[in-house]
Amino acid sequence: MIVTTAAEMRRMDALAIDTAGIPGAVLMERAGSGAAAVLLDRFPHVRKHGVVVVAGKGNNGGDGLVVARALKKKRVRVEVILAAAARDVRGDAKVKLHAWRRAGGKVQTVTADALGPLARALDRAGCVVDALFGTGLAGEIAGLPAEVIAMVNASGLPTVALDIPSGLDSDRGVPLGIAIAAELTIAFAAPKIGTVVMPGARYAGDIAVVDIGIPDAVVAAVAPRTEAVTIDDAARLLRPRDPEAHKGTHGHLAVIAGGLGKTGAAILAARAATRAGAGLVTIGCPSSVLPIVAAGIVEAMTWPLPDDGVGGLSYGDGAAAERLLADKRAAAVGPGIGTGSDCEALVRALATARPLPLLLDADALTCLARIGAGQAPAPGAAPLVLTPHPGEMSRLLGKDVATIQRDRLAAAREAAAVYDAVVVLKGARTVVAAPDGRAWINLSGNAGLAAGGTGDVLCGLVGSLLAQGYPAEEAAILGVFLHGYAADRIADRQGSIGLVASDLPEELPSAMRDLLRLAAGA
Repeated sequence: MIVTTAAEMRRMDALAIDTAGIPGAVLMERAGSGAAAVLLDRFPHVRKHGVVVVAGKGNNGGDGLVVARALKKKRVRVEVILAAAARDVRGDAKVKLHAWRRAGGKVQTVTADALGPLARALDRAGCVVDALFGTGLAGEIAGLPAEVIAMVNASGLPTVALDIPSGLDSDRGVPLGIAIAAELTIAFAAPKIGTVVMPGARYAGDIAVVDIGIPDAVVAAVAPRTEAVTIDDAARLLRPRDPEAHKGTHGHLAVIAGGLGKTGAAILAARAATRAGAGLVTIGCPSSVLPIVAAGIVEAMTWPLPDDGVGGLSYGDGAAAERLLADKRAAAVGPGIGTGSDCEALVRALATARPLPLLLDADALTCLARIGAGQAPAPGAAPLVLTPHPGEMSRLLGKDVATIQRDRLAAAREAAAVYDAVVVLKGARTVVAAPDGRAWINLSGNAGLAAGGTGDVLCGLVGSLLAQGYPAEEAAILGVFLHGYAADRIADRQGSIGLVASDLPEELPSAMRDLLRLAAGA
C-alpha cells in the first residue's frame, strides 16, 4: 500500500489538475463525499446525534465543508465551526463554503476569546470531523488552533480526521506541539507517512482510504518511495511449497550466534529459521557452549568455532568460519557473539567479502559500527541485511537515539545508503529501507514484542528466507511482517503481556498458512 509524503501528494494533486484536467474543486468534492460515506458506515449513531465539523480556512477546511453538505443531504444534523474569519477562506475552499451556505447550512466562527459556539456544538454532537489543517501545516500549533484542538480532544467524542489529524507532521508523524487524537483518519488517495509511523499512528487511529480519482499515470509519474506492508502485501510475497521439493531446495542457513550466558540467542534464531522453512540450519558457536546449544534444538546441526577460553568466540585465522560457510545458502550472524576484537575480525571479513547473502544483527552490528562503512564490498558481493534496534542504529550512524526516533524513515534510508544494505530498523512500526531510497513500513506487531529474544527470532526468520532464495528486500519485508503477525495471533489468544520470544517460532507455520490461504483466495 503506497503511503506518501506531503510533497509527493501535492505533486500528484498538481499533476491531476494540470495534466489530467481534473479541477481541484472536483478532487475536493470526491474527497469530502467519500469521507462522508465512510463516516456514516463507521459511526451510524450520528444519524441520531449529529456531527460537528471543525474547519480551517484552507483546503482541509474545504474538504470538511463538502463532508458537511454530504451529511446534510443524508438528513444528518451538522454544525460547522470555522476556526477563522470567513473572509480569509480562499480558493476551492471558498467555493465549498458558498455551496454549503446555498444548501442552507450555517457557519459559526470562533476566536481565542470566544470558544463558546464550539463548546455548545460539542455538547450536542455525536462525532467530530477534524478539518482544521491538512498536509501543508508547518511550524508549531499555537493560539486559537491549539485551543480548538485541546477542546476537541477533551470532548470525549469520536473524532474523524480528514487526511491527517490536525497538528501532526505529515512526514515524520510527530505532533507539532499539539495534535488531534482521532479514532479514524480518512486518507485521500493514499495514507500519509505520518499516520502510519509512530507516534503518528496513535493519533491517527484506524485508517480508511478514499479513492479521489488520481490517475494511475500520475501516481507512476510521482513514484512515491514508501509503502506500508499489509497482510495482502505479505501474502503476495510468500511462496508456496513445491510438492517435489526436498530439504536442499529450501536452503541451508548458517547461524553464527551464542556464547557463554547467551546460548539462548543461538537457539531462538535457529528455531525461528527452522520454523520459517529453511531446509537445513547449522549453528556455529564457541566449542565450550556447543553442547548447551545442541541440547536446545534437535532440528539444527552444530559447528564448533574456536573458543577464547571463557566461552566466547575466537576468530583465529578464520578457517573454521570459512569452512562453516562454504556450502551454505545464507548466514545470520551476531546474536550473543560478543563485541571483542575476534568478533570484530569476523564481522570485518564477512562484511567486506560478502561471500553469501548475509544478515548482521545484535553484537555484529556493534562491531560493524566500530569498523564503519569504509570497507567497500568485494566485486560481486552478495546482499547484506542489517537489523538494528534504535540503540544499534545510533552507533551505526553516530547519532543519538532521540534523533533516530524523531525520523525513523530518514535514519533507515541513510543507513541503507551508507552501508549499501537492506536495513531493518526495529521498533513499533518497523521500517525496512533499501540502498536506492525505497522504504517499507510494517503494520503488524504489538507491544508483546518488547521482550528479550524477539530480535533473535527475527534474525533467524529473515535469515531463513534469505537461505530459501528470497531477495534481500523481500526477505526483510516478509520476515518483519511474519514476525509481527505471529505476535498478533498470539496476543489475540492470550494477550500481549507475557508473550515471550520462544512463543514466536511455534506460531510461524500457522501464520504462513494464513498468508498462503489468503493468496489462494481461500
